Amino acid sequence: MRLQVLGCSDAFGSDGRFHTCFHVSAGSASFLVDCGASSLIAMRRFGVDPNTIRTVLISDLHGDHFGGLPFLLLDAQFVSRRTTPLTTSSD
Repeated sequence: MRLQVLGCSDAFGSDGRFHTCFHVSAGSASFLVDCGASSLIAMRRFGVDPNTIRTVLISDLHGDHFGGLPFLLLDAQFVSRRTTPLTTSSD
């Protein structure tokens, strides 16, 4: 299992860091814990293919934890032409 911190900033992107986003992968399984507004940019910067993400887990309903979902969905529909389902979950 591999945990990659893509972003760990606050709501304002202090110090040039990306918003909260953690990428977890194990074999063919790949998911995100949180998807802040700058997560898609972080994924591209660190070489994470958005189409490999199967699930997005949201830790809390603050914008810096889920604000990147619309961008991820728009990318899936219009840019990368995603063909596999994407699920989200919050607790």
